[in-house]
Parts: sequence; C-alpha cells; structure tokens
Amino acid sequence: MDPADLQGVVAFVNAVEAGSFTGAGERLHVTKSAIGKSVAQLEQRLGVRLLNRTTRSLSPTSEGVSYYEACARALAEIEAGQAQLASRRQIPSGKLRVDVPLAFGRRCVAPVLFDISSRFPDLTIEVSFNDRRVDLIEEGIDLAVRMGDLDDSLSLAARRLYAQRSAICASPAYLEQHGRPQSIDDLARHSVIGYGREGIVRPWAIRDGAGHLTTFVPKARLVLGHGEPMLDAALAGCGITFLPTWLAGQSLRRGALEMVLSDYLVEHIIVHAVWPVTRALTPKVRVVIDALVKHFSAPIWDAA
Repeated sequence: MDPADLQGVVAFVNAVEAGSFTGAGERLHVTKSAIGKSVAQLEQRLGVRLLNRTTRSLSPTSEGVSYYEACARALAEIEAGQAQLASRRQIPSGKLRVDVPLAFGRRCVAPVLFDISSRFPDLTIEVSFNDRRVDLIEEGIDLAVRMGDLDDSLSLAARRLYAQRSAICASPAYLEQHGRPQSIDDLARHSVIGYGREGIVRPWAIRDGAGHLTTFVPKARLVLGHGEPMLDAALAGCGITFLPTWLAGQSLRRGALEMVLSDYLVEHIIVHAVWPVTRALTPKVRVVIDALVKHFSAPIWDAA
C-alpha cells in the first residue's frame, strides 16, 4: 500500500462520526474546508463517492458505509497499539486486585507478586487466595490465575502460563513396607491419598499401556481438600498419591518421594492468567502478566 492511500482516511472517519465537516474540523483542530478538501481527494483517489452532501446535512453513501466500517476498525487497532506502547512506558501504580488458587498461588504466584511489590512502591496489590472461580467483573478483580479449562467468555482475555506436570508417588518408607505397585490395579491393595471435596474425589491423569492419557478415579482411604496436606501425608508414609511437580518437585529431587508406576511426568492441567477484556492493558496489569510469563517459562520446580 502506498502511504498516500491513507491520506484523508482520518478526516473521512471523523466527518462520518461528527455528521459534518465542521464537526470533524473541530475534532481534529483544522478548518472545515481542510476536511472537505481531504475527503474530496480521497474520493477522487478511490474513484467513488463516499459522502452525500447537502447544505444542511452530510451522510455516507452505501459504499461510504462499508468503507467507514473498515477504516474505523483499522484506526481502532492503531489506537490500541499506540495505547499499548504508551502503557509500557508508564509506571504501574494504584490498586491491583489479584485472585489466585490457594496452594498454587501461595507457592508459585505469590513470590512474583512480592517481587513486583518491592519494585513498584506506588502499586498496592491485594491478593485473594481460594479455589473458587470468582467472577472477575462482578467482584472487581483485575487479574486472576486459573488452573484447568477456561470458561468460554467473551468478557475475558487469557494468556497461557504453564502446563502442570504431575506424578504418582510415595515415600521410600511406605514402598519398603507395602511394596511397589506394578499396575493401576495394584493400587486397590494400597493406601491411597486423594484430593477431594464435598464427597467427590478428583481423578488422576495417567497414561495407559498404549501411552494414551486417561483418567483414573482412586479409591482413596485418605481424602484431603488441600494439596499441601496431601504432600505432608505422602512424606509421612500414609500412602500413594498424585502430586504436581510444583508441590512435590523438591521432595522428588531429594529422594523423600519416589515416582511409582511410571518414570514419566504427565502434563494434564493448563494454567492461564485471565483478565477482563479492555482495549489496552493498564501498566499495573501488564507488568504482572509479563512477570508471570517470564517466571513460568522455566519454573525451578520442573528443573532436572
């Protein structure tokens, strides 16, 4: 596209929106005649009449309507891009409300927020920790970290952060006393620690003999509604459990826990940052998203 092709577009869009050359001139701080001349040159270049003009009114032709809609969308994208660049130059400030999952948020997200808080003294961060999916718009949340499938909502934007990896594991002491299971069926003869709430035990994501991902609902003798007590129970030799690496990674590396049934970790839950859709992110939201993306690009708990 020749740069000259864009001349007159801004004048034309503002003329349509203002309903007159005079109104468009006031918007753009130029004269009425300058607007009229720009639009006339645009029409001549395109070879089509875009506006119907009378002494009392101005309205777009059918061709002008379709051209206006295309130009308005393009200008909105340019404006959003400029706002985005400007937001990167601004210093994060004000209050930022963040919602994160309970255990994952405390262990994996909070350290990022602590660092941001220390770097930007004009920013106040308010963090809620829970496993309930909050309504960001209704509850006034600026940013949330969510695990699992996202709701198909047009009011929310999302950025993928991390794929959770998990393993079936137990303490060496438990395995020495009770033996090492050789198949999923063997788990029926073992004590199993499960995650569950309100009588529902969350299934495990495992790979079958063909390597396909499948779900397995354990018959747990000990059901806990929080990940950290599950880790504590496994370390105490209470049984076999299914834990993510962000929770059990350190214990696996130092040998306090051992993987059973498979030496491979399973990726099964995607973690996203989500926020209400706006034309351009505010600096306070953007700085947190950028920091989370960097933090989760090479998490220390997944290091070999």
